[in-house]
Amino acid sequence: MAIYGGIDLGGTKIQAAVVDEGNDHAVLGAKRDQTPLKGGPKAIAARMAAVLVESLEEAGLSVSDLDGVGVGSPGSVDDQKGTVAGAMNLSDWAGSFNLRRVLEKEFGGAPVALGNDVDLATDAEFEIGAAKQYDSLLGVFWGTGVGGGLILDGKPWVGRKTAGEIGHMVVRLNGAHCPCGRRGCMEAYAGRGAMEARARKRVNQGEKTSLFRIMEERGRDRLSSGIWERALARDDHMAIDLLEEAVEALGAGVASAVNLLDPEAVVIGGGLGIRLGEPWVQRIREAMHPHLFVDTDPPPVMLAELGDLGGAHGGALLAARRAAVA
Repeated sequence: MAIYGGIDLGGTKIQAAVVDEGNDHAVLGAKRDQTPLKGGPKAIAARMAAVLVESLEEAGLSVSDLDGVGVGSPGSVDDQKGTVAGAMNLSDWAGSFNLRRVLEKEFGGAPVALGNDVDLATDAEFEIGAAKQYDSLLGVFWGTGVGGGLILDGKPWVGRKTAGEIGHMVVRLNGAHCPCGRRGCMEAYAGRGAMEARARKRVNQGEKTSLFRIMEERGRDRLSSGIWERALARDDHMAIDLLEEAVEALGAGVASAVNLLDPEAVVIGGGLGIRLGEPWVQRIREAMHPHLFVDTDPPPVMLAELGDLGGAHGGALLAARRAAVA
């Protein structure tokens, strides 16, 4: 067996999986936990290692069985140096941190490869998921932020370094403040972090919602995707209003990207995308239509097939590729 670990680091959750890449990408064990809100990179790295170890234990394996580990992280990822910097959606992670050094120590020297979280999830959907029959793909991952990944002519496209930042396409001139510091970005309306900030502002202005009551009931520190789903089930007016505003922004932004790139397919993933599922992917399709230049032949817009494990699968694929050329 060729055993690889994959870790998907997100703004609210850490998802890890142990994959047998020699057996049709079989998942042998998988665990997830909340991303620490305190302690900065050291605390987050420690929790990442612990979640992968828990996944190994579920698979009946140990750290010594690992052939390699791949990690998908937000922020500026430098695989050559082993560092992650400027991860705005993570607690106290503004500077550069050598994530590889810490994780390789935790994993007994097993090699650790780093990649952008959305790029790896897009690659996984392209290689083994919803888009495996296509040669070009736009991945849109709707979660704490809104991330994008590109596959063009069968190969990942990162441009000079940062291609795919679809969340920071402007959908409204002089619009709402985005967590990036600019105005009118898609993420300012559709990113779960920005949506939570907007919800808190409306509550402070006297508007009622069940969102924060559900958060307390679930013992959460943030409005996770599951909380938004539960609020929808209660017909919460504010949750519905903010999600509809998010879909409107997603429709404009994704359609604009399609107009520019003309990919064969679009995959919608991420915490909110996966949790809300096909009914809301259909809403995004409908919101895109008025903005498409060629609206008579839109590309298929599909729900991510690999679900919450897409990023972890992408990490395992990255680790396997690095091992193959080592």
